[in-house]
Amino acid sequence: MKSLELLVERIILSSRWILVVFYLGLAFSLAVYGVSFGYKLLKVTINVLSFDEADMILAMLGLIDAALVASLVVMVMISGYENFVSRFDEAENEVSFIGKLDAGSLKIKVASSIVAISSIHLLQVFLNATQYTDSQLMWLTFMHLAFVISAVMLGFLESIMAKAKIKPAEKGL
Repeated sequence: MKSLELLVERIILSSRWILVVFYLGLAFSLAVYGVSFGYKLLKVTINVLSFDEADMILAMLGLIDAALVASLVVMVMISGYENFVSRFDEAENEVSFIGKLDAGSLKIKVASSIVAISSIHLLQVFLNATQYTDSQLMWLTFMHLAFVISAVMLGFLESIMAKAKIKPAEKGL
């Protein structure tokens, strides 16, 4: 019976390596998104003299938005792999932030990134407000506020969890 239990435990622990397929898929999608970013950048470069100020601002916001999305993908890939699959060999990879994002701080960073992306998208919408109905503007604003409230609540809950982890350690002193 004990050998069956050990086998089940090994299978469950080994199954974390299935996540590597997802992280490699994210790496591939990041490369594809990089090509899309390059195409957008080329379009901005070609049209830089014909864009008026509003069009240039919208184009730059689109590029910033793409950079934030790409950063979010990288953050999820690295932190997810580090937290759920295997530790990176920091001697070979001189990346200072590896190992500093636990699952809780990753959730907060992801939520913050989503709020930033949503903010940029909402700014783009408001710069083109004539193309949207009042109802669409209202719903987009509500969605953004929902992201903001969710991020604030995640941060609040994470601070409560951090305080709860510290208190038992203080009692031991």
